[in-house]
Amino acid sequence: QVQLVESGGGLVPAGGSLRLSCAASGGIFSRYKMGWFRQDPGKERTFVAAITWSGGRTYYADSVKGRFTISRDSAKNTVYLQMNSLKPEDTAVYYCASGSSFTVGSRAAYEYWGQGTQVTVSS
Repeated sequence: QVQLVESGGGLVPAGGSLRLSCAASGGIFSRYKMGWFRQDPGKERTFVAAITWSGGRTYYADSVKGRFTISRDSAKNTVYLQMNSLKPEDTAVYYCASGSSFTVGSRAAYEYWGQGTQVTVSS
């Protein structure tokens, strides 16, 4: 059973930075990719970034390109999301997810999810 645990969320002023972590356990090497999604109350969960376990190929939503960086530490089974130049519109609950297909941007392509961590950016 794959388990994902996020950490690192918090309150930060606009222009600030945060680094989210996602610790994975339970057969994660059989999964093709890890991704980050975010969700505002009453809105759909949307794709933020993804990385493949084997080659470390990265993918980003247009809204975060140049500001966010996803990375992985295979030895620690941990994925990170470095978020810089944060904006109030980045405020959301951020979820880590694991998937075995080659599709990266679709929520349906991920089988396992963490519990989420709140990120709040004040203006």
